[in-house]
Amino acid sequence: MSEPLILGIESSCDETGVGIVRGDQLLANEVASSVDLHVRFGGVVPEIASRAHLSAFVPALQRAVAAADVDLAEVDAIAVTAGPGLMGALLVGISAAKALAAHLGKPLYGVNHLVGHIAVDLLDHGPLPMPALALLVSGGHTSLLYVRDLARDIEELGSTIDDAAGEAYDKVARLLDLPYPGGPVIDHAAADGDPTAIRFPRGLTARHDLEKHRFDFSFSGLKTAVARWVETARLEGREVPVSDVCASFQEAVADVLGEFDLLLLMTVEPGFGGQSFIESMLPKIRRARELVGSSGLDLRLQVDGGITSQTIERAAEAGADVFVAGSAVYRVDDALAAIAELREAAATHRHDHGR
Repeated sequence: MSEPLILGIESSCDETGVGIVRGDQLLANEVASSVDLHVRFGGVVPEIASRAHLSAFVPALQRAVAAADVDLAEVDAIAVTAGPGLMGALLVGISAAKALAAHLGKPLYGVNHLVGHIAVDLLDHGPLPMPALALLVSGGHTSLLYVRDLARDIEELGSTIDDAAGEAYDKVARLLDLPYPGGPVIDHAAADGDPTAIRFPRGLTARHDLEKHRFDFSFSGLKTAVARWVETARLEGREVPVSDVCASFQEAVADVLGEFDLLLLMTVEPGFGGQSFIESMLPKIRRARELVGSSGLDLRLQVDGGITSQTIERAAEAGADVFVAGSAVYRVDDALAAIAELREAAATHRHDHGR
């Protein structure tokens, strides 16, 4: 039996997207962007975006069907972005999807497009190891998601409490009289600037903020700080060093990672004790260690769950250097001896052993 043929429709913001997949094979990916229509406004105008979707949808659908070399009657199901996004823009895509589903007699599925950002990785790398931690950074969203099951069980650990990172980029670009969208132009200008020239604030990194917003993000204060710095420079008659401002702003956005002392990776399903170590977490530990090493951060990697004298060796070799052991300690007669054995196993098999 062949894999199901799925037609996907996306219209949450300023791009009309129509994709066709068979199983995990991408057959067509047609995108029509209305970004040029929004440039003079310095941001997406919902009404303009909605009208652009109306004009672009049918041609995009025709191109996708032609690229995939299929007939619409062959489609097994239709998926459409149901949110989050601009209400008017979403309605265009949802209305088109409903009409197609009714005409073709096919099932219709509403999709959270943030989950779609995660799911698209299946097309490049195959099934995700579960559980997974996903950091989404886009124009309108900055979210930290804990994924146990892509279709059924996703928990939002944190999100932006004000502006998303992409929104901050667009607003700072406007302050500096740079074109929209702000991301590419700020990144380009930052390449010639000094990221240490101006010390802009790092959002939600104060101790009292961490107590309430441990996994949340905030970029509104950073945007305001940039605005005040630029305004002060102009009032004093100083030339605004655009490249330095861009580099310093971008450093402040990315530098939140540098405020962390420890990265925790759960190696069991949170909730109850006595579980076995999830072996699929080992590649994640290795990748996390590689990223920490390449960034130059002084960050420790802690693993929690399923730690035994055997699994601690593999976790240490993968790159972990802090271990939380429960059952392996409190279920034995001599806890101190068990701790000493675990410490010896971890030290012997450390990823940097012998360096």
